[in-house]
Order: sequence, then structure tokens, then C-alpha cells
Amino acid sequence: MNPPDSENIPAALLPETRKLNGNAHAEKPDLCDPSLYINRELSWLCFNRRVLDEAIRPGEHPLIERAKFIAIFSSNLDEFFMIRVAGIEKQVEAGIRKKTIDGFTPSEQLERIRAEVLEQLRLRDACLYGDILPALAAEGITIARFADLREKDQEALNAWFRKEIYPVLTPLAFDTGHPFPFMSNLSLNLAIELDDIEHGNLKFARVKVPSVLPRLLKLNDIEGLCSDPACMRFLWIEELIQHNLGLLFPTMKIVQSHQFRIIRDADIEIEEDEAGDLLQTIEKGVRSRRYGDVVRLDISPEMPEFVRQLLIKNLEIEERNVYEIDGALGLGCLMELLKIDRPSLKDEPFIAHNPFEEPRNADIFRAIDSGDLLFYHPYDSFQPVVDFIDRAASDPDVLSIKQTLYRVGGNSPIVKSLMKAAELGKQVAVLVELKARFDEENNIVWARALEEVGAHVIYGLPGLKTHAKLTLVVRREAQGLKRYLHLGTGNYNPSTGKLYTDYSFFTDDDRLSCEVSELFNALTGYFRYTDYRHLLVSPINTRKRIIEMIEREIGWAEKGGGKIMMKMNSLVDPATIQALYRASRAGVEIDLVVRGICCLKPGIPGVSENIRVISIIGRYLEHSRAYWFSNGGKPELYLGSADLMPRNLDDRVETLFPILDPTLVERVKNDLELQLADNLKAWKIEPDGNCTLLRNDAPQVNSQERFMKRRTQKKKTTGIKGRLAMN
Repeated sequence: MNPPDSENIPAALLPETRKLNGNAHAEKPDLCDPSLYINRELSWLCFNRRVLDEAIRPGEHPLIERAKFIAIFSSNLDEFFMIRVAGIEKQVEAGIRKKTIDGFTPSEQLERIRAEVLEQLRLRDACLYGDILPALAAEGITIARFADLREKDQEALNAWFRKEIYPVLTPLAFDTGHPFPFMSNLSLNLAIELDDIEHGNLKFARVKVPSVLPRLLKLNDIEGLCSDPACMRFLWIEELIQHNLGLLFPTMKIVQSHQFRIIRDADIEIEEDEAGDLLQTIEKGVRSRRYGDVVRLDISPEMPEFVRQLLIKNLEIEERNVYEIDGALGLGCLMELLKIDRPSLKDEPFIAHNPFEEPRNADIFRAIDSGDLLFYHPYDSFQPVVDFIDRAASDPDVLSIKQTLYRVGGNSPIVKSLMKAAELGKQVAVLVELKARFDEENNIVWARALEEVGAHVIYGLPGLKTHAKLTLVVRREAQGLKRYLHLGTGNYNPSTGKLYTDYSFFTDDDRLSCEVSELFNALTGYFRYTDYRHLLVSPINTRKRIIEMIEREIGWAEKGGGKIMMKMNSLVDPATIQALYRASRAGVEIDLVVRGICCLKPGIPGVSENIRVISIIGRYLEHSRAYWFSNGGKPELYLGSADLMPRNLDDRVETLFPILDPTLVERVKNDLELQLADNLKAWKIEPDGNCTLLRNDAPQVNSQERFMKRRTQKKKTTGIKGRLAMN
């Protein structure tokens, strides 16, 4: 990422602006000026470049973890093409020339995306083949080449191929009698040139590399191979297939074979007003995902031009969709290396702090009754969230459980607890979001399982995804019925609870539980409650209230002080960005922690010079959303599921909930300040939209390591005494 270039700052602003404070003022800029915004797609690519940098920089992570970041970068890029690039391609095909807020037409975006992706792929491959794999080889872990194996090993592998792989393969011819074969999304294929010796002409065939088999074959596990116990060797499965193609075409000569991989449009389009059964509609959409238009074709540079053109023509794509990659294709499979049992080459295991472990009979309802609880995952264990649902399911005094489910993963203990609750006769209402992209199949399975045991399953509101993270438990107690809440910033998924940073909030506060009840009634019935005084609920009042609080800080700045700290995954919404620009011009100090897309340009004189934006990329994925406002010395804090993007504010059911306990507000403020002090894993977003590693002369701070260290120390010193000591 390049340093900021003053030429990229809007020239019209430079001569007339000066630093603003309090009631100072400057020439009022046009906040709709495209030069004040970063392109959404390029900003995302900048984020993925930061992910790649975790692999590129030596010493940042152990070797296998560096390979993991190569896999994450590659999988991220696949999804970007399946969704974002596919959408822009549709705009180009439809002849749309409308410019984005930053001034790009769809075709201009595709041009810039391609240039950036090519450069990132070059950096990725240089890192993998020039650094990581040689370093792994020095540690006794190699990805071998078939041609470099000893003859005895080649023979043993060929014998194993005939037994374990050959029966799975299906050769598909392409000629006048055979149509061009269909190729599914993310499929890795071999394009094969064949010399028909009998008829004396050239033929073409395709063989799909089966996804049901591991991409990396562990040679140590294959019988008959000569192997050194001290070394661990792997082989790309497609290379073994290429060396045995003669078995598939015994009467022909294999001239050449070439790997290629395709990525298709995978965004499911749903006309919900025409969908009588949303579950069936989603099922059909998931099945049709494999048939979407091809948006990217990865090929090896050695592929002959006529084969390349054959693929381009029959896949119905343009040259801009073709990417030459000098190496293995589809590197998301490098996640398989995490299975290697070499602790010294991986992150040191971290065991999260679980306040409910001592004593083991801790009563979570009594703990919540004693005061609001706030957990910060993965530093605090996700297990209390699982236990809360499970305890509610088993407790004979619990009458009802209502919950939203967005991404729960496979083998979900939370869903199993909900099923148990329904089987025990409790009223269980679950909103399962079937439109959670790439989790649709899991959610369909869970929705049917819940319905089978008598739970009330709702699929959400027409036209809106339900992204809110809510659980409401109604319990009979001596004083009458009481409501307990869990509200979160992340999904009800124990697996991601170990990898994503998210807040979990437990409370029995009537002000919040009443409004959550009204929200559930709105989700499950026809009642449309809009008078939310504490919750921010999209699409009703989130944007409006956030902008009101930003503008309130402008008023405080005029009296001598205004400060805002926000943390989110993405900042895209133009109205919110313009409000932040206005606040900056008024002298409000604004610190933003934005993991991914940021369309706001910080540090522009006269517009955003009081705005600082950093992005933290590290061991854990920063996923929490927190919005803190100084409010003249009476800070307000909201946590929740919503990023500041049009989709989160207009097209989803989202919740941001207030933290009303001043002690917990101060704790999250300290969390944000620690992250803003990070100078080892933080990137600074520059005025030109590029980013640079944040380095300064202050003591070194890795915020994620600090959080882990704090929880490790807390495990040794805290337990439950009456209520939980969570601070």
C-alpha cells in the first residue's frame, strides 16, 4: 500500500482550508464530491490485501498460520467474485452506466478491480512459492512434484490412483456428438488435448477434479511409498490425475493437459412476493447457484491460445474474466495444512476465560438478576451463551424461548437445546434466516428439524434479511413472570465464537426486554411496532438515531469538546459518512476502527482532518460493532449487529442495543482505546484510500494479544462471588 499522495486530495479544498477547532470554519465543501469517497469494491480489495499481508510479513505468524492466511485471502477473493463482481458484470451486461458515489461506472470498476486483483495474485504466489513453501520444506513439510518422486514411489502412487481415484473420475468428450460439458461453480478441471491415433485428428476432453477427495494427498498415509518418518509429504491430487490420464483415454495419445478453474455468479435472486413457500424457493436457489454465469476463469499461463479461446467461447465470457495463475489453482484448500500436528508451527492454543466454570453449579439466571453481564469473545468463552440456552431449555420454570438464528453452523448445540425445549413443551419461536448467504443449506436443515419437534419457525419479513442477534427467555419466578435477554454482535455459532471478536450481553432490564418482546411480535406477526426508545432497529430508526447522536456531538464540540469512537466491519452509507464529515469540520474528534470496507476518506483538510480510521487484522477476525459517543461527559454506547451500510440500515432487520451500566460502558470504551493504541496489527487508512501499517514511537501494542493476556490472568484470579466479576 502506497503512502498518501497530496495530489489525490481534492485540489479545490487545499488552498482554502485550515484546521478546524470549536467554532472555526472554512469554505464549505460539497460533501457529494466523488473525490471525497473511496470506491466500495476497491476498499474491500484493500482489506483483503491486508489479510494477505499477514502471510507475506515474516515473523507475524507461525508458518502454518501464514499458509492459513493465504487460504483465507483466496477464499475471500472467490466470494468477492461470486457476489460483488458478478453484480457489476450484470450491470455492464444491462448497459448501466450510472456512476457510484465515488464516480466510477460499472465498466470502470471492473477495469480497476482486475488490475488490483492481478497484482494481489502476483504477491500471493510470490509469497507462497518463494517463501512459505520453502520454509515449510526446511521444517520437513513439502508439497512434492510427481516428476521429482522416486520411480518406486511413482509406481506405488499410480497403483493407489487406480484403486482410490480412477473409479471416481468421469471423462467428458467435446465434439460434434458431445455438447460442451457443464462445469459447476468453484470446480477445478483439466482441459485435455488428445491425438486420436486411429482417425488422425485432434480431440478435446474435460475431466473434473473430484471435490469429494482432498486436494492435498498426504503421501505418508499411502501404502507402499518410501517415506521418511521425519518428513511429511503432500501431492496435489490434480497432478496425480494428470499423470494417469492415459487410463481414461486408452486408445488416444495425451498431447497436453491444462488446469483451469471457474467461478460463477452465486448470488441467489428471490422474488419473495411471488414465492409461495420461501423454504422451497431458497432450496431451488441453492441448487441453481452452480448454474450461474461464469465471472472468472483461472488458467495456467502455459495453456495454448486455441484452448483458451475454446473455453472463453463456450463459457460465454470476456477476456477480462480470464486470470492467468502460475501455480496451483483454488488455494483455499491450504486450510488443510492446519490438520498437521506440528504445534511449533501454529499459534499457541488459547483457552478462553469462562466465569461459569467456578463454581460449576453457577446459576446464570441468578447471575443476570444480580446485574448486567458483558462478555467479549473469543477472550471470554462462548460457552455461557450455549449454557444460557441449554439451561433455559431444561429449566421447568422457563415457559418460552424466542431466538433469531442467522449463521449457526453444523451440529449446533444451540439448535439442539431449542429442539429439547420444544419437546419438553415450552413455547419456542425461532426466526431462521434462510437467506444467510452460503449458510442457506444448514439453515434449511435446522428449520425443518425445529418444525418437526413442534417449534414455531419463522423465515423473516418479506424483502428483509433478519440479521439481529436476539434471545428472549420468559421465566416464572416468585415475583411473577420475568424476561431474560441475550443480545449480541455475532452469530449463535460456537465455532466462530472461538475465532471472531464479538460482544455478548445478558440483561433482565425491563426497558430492553419490553422492546425486544415488541420486536419479536413484529417479526412473527402482523404488528408493526415503531416506537423504540432504547433499541435502534433497522430499517426503522438506526440511521436516523446514529446521525442524531453524531450531530449532538457537533453541539458539544461547540461548547469545547466532542468525541466519537466507532467500531464496525464496514462503513459505506453516504448519509452517515456526510454526518461524520460535518462533525469533523465542527471539531469533533472521531476515531473509527473499520475492519473491512471504508468509503470515508480520513485526513482531508477542511473535511475529515479530525477523523482517524484504522483497521486491525490479526489472529482473530474483528467482528464486533460498537458505537460510543462522549455526550458531554455522559457517554452513550450501543453494541449490536449493524454495520453502517445501506443494506444494514435499509434492507435488514438489525438491532443496536444500549449498554446502560456505566461500568460496562467504561469497559468497552477502554477496549476501543486499546485497539486504537494498537501499533503492531493496525493499518491506517490514508486520505487517498490506500493503507499503511501503523507504526509510531509509542510502546508496542498488539491489542489482541493484550486481550488474551488479560483473560489468562483473570482465569487465575476470578470466579463467581454472588454475581460475576466481569470487569
